[in-house]
Amino acid sequence: MAIENKPGEEFDTVFSLNDSLELSSHHDHDGTQARIFKIIVIGDSNVGKTCLTYRFCGGTFLKNPEATIGVDFRERTVELDGERVKLQIWDTAGQERFRKSMVEHYYRSVHAVIFVYDVTSLCSFESIPEWIEECSRHAVGPQVPRIMVGNKCDLRERREVPTSTAQCLADGYNFPLFETSAKDPSEKEHVDAIFLTLAYRLKSHKPLRLKQLNESDVRQLGSQREQEAPSCQC
Repeated sequence: MAIENKPGEEFDTVFSLNDSLELSSHHDHDGTQARIFKIIVIGDSNVGKTCLTYRFCGGTFLKNPEATIGVDFRERTVELDGERVKLQIWDTAGQERFRKSMVEHYYRSVHAVIFVYDVTSLCSFESIPEWIEECSRHAVGPQVPRIMVGNKCDLRERREVPTSTAQCLADGYNFPLFETSAKDPSEKEHVDAIFLTLAYRLKSHKPLRLKQLNESDVRQLGSQREQEAPSCQC
């Protein structure tokens, strides 16, 4: 297995009104067509969703991230068994007021779901069933792969969610469970493994292609994001 990206290379956070979100097949600079898969990352606020996606796509830890407003979009191309695959990671807001008008957009045509909780926050773990239910309400079918991730495992003395408890919940839903830390550099390969586990599973199935968003869709997403942005970041 070869990882295509190096830190700082081919890492994009995409949410520009002048850009179109390409969600079907993609031709790289050398003309090779890459299959594209949309993965959404959901969970409560402050569980580290943005830091996890940044660690995977950028190879570094994002210090002092701001709260996600609506949705952030990142991507990374990897090579799996000689095939180039592009993973589009949709990092979603945990706060209801920042996400309610955009829910339909980021659940649409999703290929895989990552549920994230904070191992130092029992409340965030207890919210996982609610996030799972939200997926079901928005017609994410049972064939769509799902995994659970416990983040911030470097904060051992503050842990509130035992691994055994998390494993019991994951087993109940038949989800794989990962525990990791987006902050700890030694966990970089483990964070990669989370996303690549999904990539291999998606690659092994018949390719699914997403409907391409047109310019008006992108403009609508951007407009909603601006309207929901808080007036004060303090």
